[in-house]
Amino acid sequence: MLSIVQRRLYSKLSPKSSNKLVNKLTKKAKPSLALGPSVHPNHPTRTRFAPSPTGYLHLGSLRTALYNYLLAKNTGGQFLLRLEDTDQKRLVPDAEQNIYESLKWCGIIPDEGPIEGGPYGPYKQSSRRSIYAEYAQKLIDSGDAYYCTCSKDRLNDLRESASKLKPPTTVTYDRKCLHDSAPNIEGAIIRFKSPDVYEPFKDLLHGNVNIQPQYNNNDRRYDDIVIMKSDGLPTYHFANVIDDHLMKITHVIRGEEWLSSTPKHIALYRAFGWEPPAFIHIPLLTSLEDKKLSKRLGDIGILSMKEKGILPESIVNFVALFGWSPVRDTPGVSTSESMSLNEIVEKFSLDNLTRGNAKVNDSKLYFFNKHHLNELINDEDKLTELVEEFYPKFNEHAKGKYDKEKLKQILKLVGPSLNTLNEIFTNYAYLYETIDYSAIDTSKLPSSSRIIIEKLIDYNDPNFQDGVAKLLEDIPNISKKDIFQSVRYAIAGGSSGLTIPSVLDIIGHEEYESRLKESLKFI
Repeated sequence: MLSIVQRRLYSKLSPKSSNKLVNKLTKKAKPSLALGPSVHPNHPTRTRFAPSPTGYLHLGSLRTALYNYLLAKNTGGQFLLRLEDTDQKRLVPDAEQNIYESLKWCGIIPDEGPIEGGPYGPYKQSSRRSIYAEYAQKLIDSGDAYYCTCSKDRLNDLRESASKLKPPTTVTYDRKCLHDSAPNIEGAIIRFKSPDVYEPFKDLLHGNVNIQPQYNNNDRRYDDIVIMKSDGLPTYHFANVIDDHLMKITHVIRGEEWLSSTPKHIALYRAFGWEPPAFIHIPLLTSLEDKKLSKRLGDIGILSMKEKGILPESIVNFVALFGWSPVRDTPGVSTSESMSLNEIVEKFSLDNLTRGNAKVNDSKLYFFNKHHLNELINDEDKLTELVEEFYPKFNEHAKGKYDKEKLKQILKLVGPSLNTLNEIFTNYAYLYETIDYSAIDTSKLPSSSRIIIEKLIDYNDPNFQDGVAKLLEDIPNISKKDIFQSVRYAIAGGSSGLTIPSVLDIIGHEEYESRLKESLKFI
């Protein structure tokens, strides 16, 4: 059978179409496993997140890390971080550090990893060369692998000719070096001798899966994947299997794009006489229109969201719901989707994963951010921590005008209206910046604005409400609305949001008087 999922790896199918075709490979097409028999383990699990440091951690990668972390923590197991850095040509210099910092910021702390250490290290594949060489030799000795010295030109010719066959074949190598008994010479690669028929397997999300190569029996080719490259480093397929076995991984949660590689991995496990872990392949992340995510949100680094004023609690909450939902406490009664990481750990279950593509909705991220921001502000201890973290950035904008206590006061006042912390710099910049009155339209100000402001300056009353009372007494025909509109122009450039007393409480009486006097020049 033609490997339908393999086609999608080359972006020939839309996410919507490919999702339907993945369902055709499985015997069950339920949107969720929640109604079927439980697949959630009742014993401690060992899971891992194994990124390649060829780019920054983004939403899709964070979801993979998070789900593996949630499964381990929910079952009382261990979560490992392993760097798959064997593709030396594609490594990005600061990507490794970005992975560490992104996970730490989100509260996803490994039990074992390159920094934490552990009993099954090293946890970087570039430091495990001798291990892979040892296990490659075992496959050669057993006849399950062989050296290959075919040139790139010959391999390209084989790929081209395979695509022209009728029917075409999805595998290309002709096993020339297996039959020629190619020697172990410098520059040779090692190929795995694949089985003629791959073993069907059970995916805990997709059910029973049977993915086979399509052969052309008149020109037989083979799915003999490379397991060791000419530079002596392993390929992803080989290192992945060796490391997962030696590190005692029990469950592998990874993206659906790896579904078509799983038969190869299971074949490698069987060649060594090992039992493979349980596999869970989670669906694609798509836009609301069911299209592949654009770089606007899908591929941007997680830490760049920190710069946008997004909280880690919000990111984790947002990403956790990309293919999973908490079970309702009471049937028929909706359950809040706003959860802390600890709450998500407690509620997480493989039984509540969904099979359809996960749609990424920007507005939901900001909804969660508003919720979690107010949760922090209403908790004095957490607010103090938030101020400590956010103050350097705030202080840079405010140019040293306010201390940390003043920032705490501002957050308490403006918090309920904030979607992100950065909105302090866009919506409430007047609290610390000099107001450019020349850029403000004064045509709609009350005709009495000048006299109102002049009177307030004369009163020099530290209590705003007392000043208003005096104005109403001195100028009987004036309205409170005119007073407030005039004063708001003077102290906030006309911006709404905070009450005037709240603004004055932040900027202080001296700044209040100064702004009144400066605004007069433009009325």
